[in-house]
Amino acid sequence: MIELVIDQRRRDLGGFEVGRVLPFAQRRMVGPFVFFDHMGPAAFEPGFPRTVDVRPHPHIGLSTVTYLYEGAITHRDSVGVTQRILPGEVNWMTAGSGITHSERFEDLRAHGGRIHGIQAWVALPVEQEETAPTFAHHGPEDLPTVEFGDGLWARLIAGEAFGAQAKVDVRSPLFYVHWAMKAGARAQLEARYPERAAYVAQGIVEVEGRPLSAGQMAVFAPGRPVLFTATTDAVVMLLGGDPVGPRFIEWNFVSSSKDRLEQAKADWRAGRMKLPDADDQEFIPLPADPPPPAPAMS
Repeated sequence: MIELVIDQRRRDLGGFEVGRVLPFAQRRMVGPFVFFDHMGPAAFEPGFPRTVDVRPHPHIGLSTVTYLYEGAITHRDSVGVTQRILPGEVNWMTAGSGITHSERFEDLRAHGGRIHGIQAWVALPVEQEETAPTFAHHGPEDLPTVEFGDGLWARLIAGEAFGAQAKVDVRSPLFYVHWAMKAGARAQLEARYPERAAYVAQGIVEVEGRPLSAGQMAVFAPGRPVLFTATTDAVVMLLGGDPVGPRFIEWNFVSSSKDRLEQAKADWRAGRMKLPDADDQEFIPLPADPPPPAPAMS
């Protein structure tokens, strides 16, 4: 039933660490999910430098999904939106043909505190990769929750699962769920979707007699439900859906076409992508292109 277990790879973003899970060499995507980063947890004192912020940068061909357990982030983008996100809310930004945005930690800089959450990218179907960019914010009223009597609480972040549907405009069949489990609680992931995974954000759970600890994602074979038992209090993120086909990823760009990635890089390098109106004084430059391979020795 478990096809693969992926351990997060920790990366320093210049002020706090993230755990990169997807893409992975042996598993690039799960359903349409093409990127999965665990942010923090990290604690900040008031007045930390602005260099920790994520300056304006571009995306194409995807939707970014930001979900927090703790803290606050202020989003600003090139379609004119400024939106603060808090725990239990969803920022869903569809880049489509191209969008730029920044993510600033202004609340934490003013008051101090912790940041902890998940940012995922969802690849758009091929026919929607060049759709007009949009942004949507969803509060708890749009995200169905269920509290079970056996120590399980669940929130549907996006898509459809467990007989519920979130009020989030997804572009392909998918599910994204936050489980909070008390030690000893048991819960089952349904077999509805062909591609499914579970990421343990906190604690330890057991699947098929195998323990999964914080920072690990299990990818499951299709066709059968998966039973989880919480060894400790745990937070588990369930994700997956129907596959949308392979994607190329370079920097912040996702596309079914390598040529489209090259065009996006050229557009950003040449300044042809509009910066956010409310945050247009700085930006993240395109990383240096890798050097060409050395010629083969005869």
